[in-house]
Amino acid sequence: MKQRFQFFAPCPRGLEDVLAQELKELGAQDVSSTPGGVGFWGDWRLMQLANLHSRIASRILWRLVERPYRTEEDVYKTARGVEWPELFEVTRTIKVAVTSIGCKLRSLDFVGLKVKDAICDNFRAKGGERPSVDTVRPDMRIHVFITEHKVTLYLDTSGEALFKRGYRQDTGEAPLRENLAAGILKLAGWQPGVVLLDPMCGSGTFLIEAALMARNVAPGIDRYFAFEQFKHFEAAGWEAIREAAIAAVHPAPAAPIVGSDTDRKVLAAAEENLAAAGVSDVVTLEQADALERTAPAAEGILVCNPPYGIRLQEQDELAALYPMLGHALKQRFSGWRAYYLTADMRLAKLIRLSASKRTVLFNGALECRLFEFKMVAGSNRKEKPEED
Repeated sequence: MKQRFQFFAPCPRGLEDVLAQELKELGAQDVSSTPGGVGFWGDWRLMQLANLHSRIASRILWRLVERPYRTEEDVYKTARGVEWPELFEVTRTIKVAVTSIGCKLRSLDFVGLKVKDAICDNFRAKGGERPSVDTVRPDMRIHVFITEHKVTLYLDTSGEALFKRGYRQDTGEAPLRENLAAGILKLAGWQPGVVLLDPMCGSGTFLIEAALMARNVAPGIDRYFAFEQFKHFEAAGWEAIREAAIAAVHPAPAAPIVGSDTDRKVLAAAEENLAAAGVSDVVTLEQADALERTAPAAEGILVCNPPYGIRLQEQDELAALYPMLGHALKQRFSGWRAYYLTADMRLAKLIRLSASKRTVLFNGALECRLFEFKMVAGSNRKEKPEED
């Protein structure tokens, strides 16, 4: 399909500019960022490339139609006007999801029901049968975005969310989404060939995403996509795209990617994830205390997603930990840039270092901050607390 289509790629809030640049590098046209995602134009091949290669996007949504509305019946008519039987077979299961900003209609669930009815009525009119609904593992996901005056319908080309790379064996207590980890590496300016350290590596998400970048492994190479079930899917063209991605994989540069943790069980889980991702030979794991370990090189980038406390006792422990983290950075990581992602807004105040940058990010629905500390000897001591 050579004609151009309009797409929308949602992503974690705070990564829109990084995603826009990534999509431009893949060949996207008319790229425009909006809070929570990036719109773009491209042909069918670009859509497939974006699904396969994007490390930042959560999904690639194909925009089918956008219309003004006043009532639920207007939404029904908009959905009824889409030629759904030309897009996928009636044997495919469906799920309708609705999100909104400023919608004045009485119920988003009812809006979703009207869109589902419109799809099913369309199929019945064409062939006498209707698709079944599957809210857990649908073949086709239809996304409805509704504002105060307009409704937009999208068909999801990805299926499962793109951050589900397929390698995660053990998620730990609070897993970091893979596309957020990849985006943080981009925000930090990390590139293959630069030393990387995660001193509280947990299940190893930062390490694996960096290793996949270092070897130029397409993040979607081992997974399946919803567009493979579209009626006009051409298997031969898609297989050529996959084969080109496989051929582009190369050995990692010599600069080390290092992760450490104090808990042997945590490291064992990280080892399982590394093996599942096929990057065990790219990453070095060490059992070490983040407060005591030394830098693996004279300069590099440190990324860390430290724990955050829910209970009062945990919060007290972290309040004592943060100053010690700042001290360890000053003593052992001069010449490094350190990046801490946290939902605990006290970190910047208690670590007693001056943050050179802070970025608002979301790990799922959890609001976080990414703090950057440039470790230049003798210049990071904070004279007074910073306000967030």
